[in-house]
Amino acid sequence: MASELIKEFTDQNFEQEVLKSEQPVLVDFWAEWCMPCRMLAPTIEKLATDYATKVKVGKVDTDANREIALKYQINAIPTVILFRNGQVANRFIGLRKEAEFREALDANT
Repeated sequence: MASELIKEFTDQNFEQEVLKSEQPVLVDFWAEWCMPCRMLAPTIEKLATDYATKVKVGKVDTDANREIALKYQINAIPTVILFRNGQVANRFIGLRKEAEFREALDANT
């Protein structure tokens, strides 16, 4: 991954890293072959930098981590979910504008 601020979440570490996190967590569900996912990556990186002290940001490769993708009913990618206190606070499906993510992050931090 391009940024050290973006964590890799897996079926194995998702509960600890995301659900038990003290701070809100923005999770980008993506796949290597997904062109809209690649187009969203710079936005996710920018958010990770801008919210580094307030929000944990990471990615789940849906091809490699099917269990977590099934649990959260990821039927289309990219899907970005903002978790707060282990619960889904916001869900964004498809390519979205940076401002939409910022609005949700500002409301949850």
